[in-house]
Amino acid sequence: MKFKKIFTILLFFFAIVLSQTAFSQTNYADVKVDDLTDTQIRQLIQRAESVGYNDAQLEQMAAAQGMNATEIEKLRLRVEKIRKQDGGQGNDKSDNNGANKNQQNGNELDRSRGFDKQNLRDTAKNNNKKTDLNGNLKDKKTLEEEKLEEMKKLFEGLKPKIFGEDLFKNDNMTFEPNLRMATPKSYVIGPDDELLIDLSGDNEANYKLKVSPDGTIRLQYVGLISVGGLTIEQAISKIRSSMASTYPSLKSGRTSVAITLGNIRSIKITVIGEVVKPGSYTVPSLFTVFNALYESGGPNRNGSFRKIQVVRNNKVVSTIDVYDFLLNGIQKNNIRLQDQDVINVPVYQTRVEMSGEVKRPALYEALNTETLEDMVRFAGGFSNDAYTAQIKVLQKTNKERKITDVQADDYNKYNPLNGDKYVVEAILDRFENRVEISGAVFRPGQFELDENLTLTQLIAKADGLKEDAFLNRGYISRLNADNSLSLLSFDVAKVLGGTQADIKLQREDKVTISSIFDLREEYKVTIQGEVREPGTFEYGDNMNLEALIQMAGGFKEGATPNRIEISRRIKNSDATSASAQTAEVFTVNVDQNLKIQEKDFTLKPFDIVSIRSSESYQVQRQVKVEGEVLYPGTYTITKKDERISDIIKRAGGLSPLAYVEGASLKRTGGAEARAADSLERRKEEKEKLMNLQRLKQTGAKDTTTIEKDLQVLRSDLVGIDLERILKKPLSRNDLIVEDGDVIRVPKELQTVRVTGEVLKPNSIVYIKGRSFKGYVDGAGGFSYNAYKRGAYIVYSNGSVAAAKKFLFFNNYPQVKPGAEIFVPKRAEREKIGIQGIVGISTAIASLAAIFITLLK
Repeated sequence: MKFKKIFTILLFFFAIVLSQTAFSQTNYADVKVDDLTDTQIRQLIQRAESVGYNDAQLEQMAAAQGMNATEIEKLRLRVEKIRKQDGGQGNDKSDNNGANKNQQNGNELDRSRGFDKQNLRDTAKNNNKKTDLNGNLKDKKTLEEEKLEEMKKLFEGLKPKIFGEDLFKNDNMTFEPNLRMATPKSYVIGPDDELLIDLSGDNEANYKLKVSPDGTIRLQYVGLISVGGLTIEQAISKIRSSMASTYPSLKSGRTSVAITLGNIRSIKITVIGEVVKPGSYTVPSLFTVFNALYESGGPNRNGSFRKIQVVRNNKVVSTIDVYDFLLNGIQKNNIRLQDQDVINVPVYQTRVEMSGEVKRPALYEALNTETLEDMVRFAGGFSNDAYTAQIKVLQKTNKERKITDVQADDYNKYNPLNGDKYVVEAILDRFENRVEISGAVFRPGQFELDENLTLTQLIAKADGLKEDAFLNRGYISRLNADNSLSLLSFDVAKVLGGTQADIKLQREDKVTISSIFDLREEYKVTIQGEVREPGTFEYGDNMNLEALIQMAGGFKEGATPNRIEISRRIKNSDATSASAQTAEVFTVNVDQNLKIQEKDFTLKPFDIVSIRSSESYQVQRQVKVEGEVLYPGTYTITKKDERISDIIKRAGGLSPLAYVEGASLKRTGGAEARAADSLERRKEEKEKLMNLQRLKQTGAKDTTTIEKDLQVLRSDLVGIDLERILKKPLSRNDLIVEDGDVIRVPKELQTVRVTGEVLKPNSIVYIKGRSFKGYVDGAGGFSYNAYKRGAYIVYSNGSVAAAKKFLFFNNYPQVKPGAEIFVPKRAEREKIGIQGIVGISTAIASLAAIFITLLK
């Protein structure tokens, strides 16, 4: 086990070492945290969290990539500041104390090298659990490679990209020469090139000839022909003329000759200077400068993209500016290379950074003849939100930093200096000539502030006032010189009528003209009771009762139209009187054709109309009879006092297999009227059930009463004695049936169920005369936690009987077929502590002392 821990720690340290080696080519030593925006810091935090790194590991990665200790400390402070601004906290505090101690001791650098052993163990543990997309366990080596790749991407975006560096890293752009194209006429033949000569006509022959090191080919019957150093076009002409003396038919045209280039030769070139992979390369002779640059990885971070030289025979024969290709797609001076050519990529001389509101923020290389205007063009121009009137230039002098503001007229005059950083800021988020109008106008919104624009002109621009405009008052929200707010009120009607002076508007004025409906409570009327669609409706002027009833879908069949009640608000009630009238009530008669028998009744806002149901109208109510009766089914209640015995009689009576003692009545309350009447009662029962369940969960002492109450509340069964009901109809046991009642008469049940605190709860075959205790014994007997005194039995008809205590004996109820015996759990007794023991001992001693005193 110890060996595994040591191995895990070493593996993690090895990963860190690998990371430092892997990133040696990407040096972040010159990254200045002060130059990073809050957005860049947030992106860095998000990337770190996405790969599972905490703040301490983030700093370790920064150190691994070359960031110095001072900048790492600045990074830590910036991260903490961003987290506070965003309302979060750092996700790792384990290294902070150690870091502070190191700083106090003057050793800031070691903080970035410290490791948390717990983090190491957690990292190794998590690595062992990772799987691939197919659910297979990943190899540790693969995991570490992924970690390194994630670490490599972690700091991407901190440093600006060099314009053009992606060109030679793009896998979709290889710059490989096309070896299958027709031979270029300008191609120069050299040693090891292969020439294909085909004769046809009077003479038939094929020759495949390789150019010798001295530049000659040997053609049968013709001899040596020197072609080295000639272009392919010149070589073809020379070979034709040399063959003419041997093949006279070439002149007459009876024989033709075709000369093409077969396999091309390889050449050796050298790439030196600031490239990713300098060295000598053996390449096809069709290679160009761009092919060679791609092969060598292109210029590195110090390499120039503007002055790449091709040196041939100690002379510069071509200078390449990669920007011609990047910006315009022109491969100017991209010549074909020759053997022993040297490509030299020098160090850049002037490099500047374009940042902010430009289309391509990056590092750009500037030539001596170029200006700031060219740099803006290289960056793709300004973005849509750019402040183009001025560019800030951040420079570095010999002693310190410097800032310069370059105006737009000087863009084509300002010559960039090495290290310049150009910041293009965004335009201000404000309007120079905006006014706004809202409210009761036809076209609310923002408008141009013309010279001398007035309030009436702005209202006219908004196509005038709506019909519901409040004409007595409007107001203008105006910004003062110090950006504080002031309100100017005006009389809308007087301003428009010319009796009040018009108001000249200013920039950012906001005019508000309210609607009359905005200044009052929304007018509604309500109708309830026996209509098809009761509810609240929008009030309209001169709205009458008949219209409201029609809007509510008309009367229901059971409505009483001759007793419609309308209640109305009272505005001027006497608040000091205890018997003051709180509402005004009207009673109106309306026939089925929605005609008021008296004069029309006009409603007012907030009236409540109540439609009563007819006292003689009854909706059919039904009960259901199940089980052992001759005609089970659903029966309609025919009178208000119909009882259980009546329903059983209508069902044909009991069948021979009926178990009368197990008959039950389930009262669910199916009718709408009963549901409405019992809504409050059911709400109270629900609250009581929740309270009882909460009490049980918190460990109440008397669980017997709780369990019994829960059984009653969970069940809708009403305990009935059907045998007594049938013997004595109309007795108090013979209940009046209600809508939704279910009367169930079962067959004789043959089991008894035992649940609760018994050793093996199960169902036991009923044996007549067997005692309560006998059935409990059949379930394994009482458990250790059984509360025997609280045991009870629920009979099949829904009635409940509990055990009773007589002296020191428990008197259990009689067991019947289909019953369920429940044994509750004994409440846990509180353990007596030392204080309790001392108290009891003191009490006993006191009683003993009193008893001894009395005996004396």
